[in-house]
Amino acid sequence: MTLPRSDPLSAVSPIDGRYAGRTAPLSPYTSESALMRARTRVEVEYLIALAAHPETAVSISEAEADALRAIVSGFDAEDARVIKQLETEGSHGYSATNHDVKAVEYFLRIRIDDAKAITDAERLYPWIHFGLTSEDVNNLAHRLLVSGALESVVLPAARDVRDSLVDLAQENRDVAMLARTHGQPATPTTFGKEMAVYAARLGRTIARTEAAREELSGKLAGASGTYAAHVAAYPDIDWQAFAESFVTDLGLQHTPLSTQVNPCDDLAAVFDALAAINNVLLDLNRDMWLYISDRYLGQESAAGETGSSTMPHKVNPIDFENSEGNLSKATSDLTFLRDYVTTSRLQRDLSDSTVKRNIGAAFAHCLIGYRKTEAGLSKVVPNEMVMREELEATPEIIGEAVQTILRREGDTEAYERVKALTRGQEVTIEDFHELFADLDVSEPVREELLALTPTGYTGIAAELVGRINK
Repeated sequence: MTLPRSDPLSAVSPIDGRYAGRTAPLSPYTSESALMRARTRVEVEYLIALAAHPETAVSISEAEADALRAIVSGFDAEDARVIKQLETEGSHGYSATNHDVKAVEYFLRIRIDDAKAITDAERLYPWIHFGLTSEDVNNLAHRLLVSGALESVVLPAARDVRDSLVDLAQENRDVAMLARTHGQPATPTTFGKEMAVYAARLGRTIARTEAAREELSGKLAGASGTYAAHVAAYPDIDWQAFAESFVTDLGLQHTPLSTQVNPCDDLAAVFDALAAINNVLLDLNRDMWLYISDRYLGQESAAGETGSSTMPHKVNPIDFENSEGNLSKATSDLTFLRDYVTTSRLQRDLSDSTVKRNIGAAFAHCLIGYRKTEAGLSKVVPNEMVMREELEATPEIIGEAVQTILRREGDTEAYERVKALTRGQEVTIEDFHELFADLDVSEPVREELLALTPTGYTGIAAELVGRINK
């Protein structure tokens, strides 16, 4: 049996197959059709900007400019197919270009011919892609798409995870829980405070990614970054000022110095910042997995859902595990992209072109990971009874408080005294009380020591939850 190529079950990649429904929001920013549309936008806006300059020999009326922009706003699947045909087969009297940007140029000629508001369309042909190299168009198109994907899809998903963490932190700020350092029982914390730590970390990495997005920078400087063709045609025009105005009007920063390639340090910063978000969530996913394993957290089960094909009782932490896998893949891809796109032999080599087509795949794995973490967080329920029982069964954790109070009182053997009682020993709270009875301390201090309990020894953990947004 052969399935149609459009069927998700026949997809080569799970992001367009198994997870197609989850990754669909990225299609307007990371698909080949999206890239075609973004290139068309750059070419159209460039043509209009050229015509608006008083020293060029082309003019476009307001109605014609509107008609050109309508080609972009109305760009649809049929337009994308025409561009692909121009590239691979030829169409509308044009031979196959075997060049994706040149295909966009010919596509615009075709659509300009069809626009009723544009008179003498052929006069505009020479001015489409005037003086440009393909990278002038591509670098701008890619950055417009990356910016849009981050702003509209990827970062909102990350913020949803942070919001869930904030809610968990606030709801469980007072839920005492045994902490573990090096995997061993340690000074207690609260579940809410631990979630607040992740919320704060995630907030910082999201802000870092937003800042990197705002620094995305474009170039429009010709085949080797010298504006040579532009200057040859119009030596008296200030092409640097023109390029800066054009690029910033698109909503990007301007790169004044480049080879043919726009140095991709700005894209690398975006990829690095996204990887930082992922690393925070990988850490979270693994901790949540362990908390579920230790029964500190229960999970709400969905009716009809199977946890194990052989063990009917199981409710597996599948969302956190799925997120961990996807975020690990995303981070691997982002690291590769970060390291690769910042290099180019001499003034240009084309190896980065195919690499940049995989930005969408990296973003897709990020998106799946964020949504899966959010789904996992929505199902967890703190098991306060288990947390309390384990705290009460581990009284040695108040040893830190005991030796610190005794140090305050001038006891030079405080640490050693508590160490002798607790290290490698099974102790009870009564053992501590016997120690307190033999201490040469004032009665108020003895009462202070006797009041110590594992469940109450959480410092200002609950108060710290309020620091999330600070």
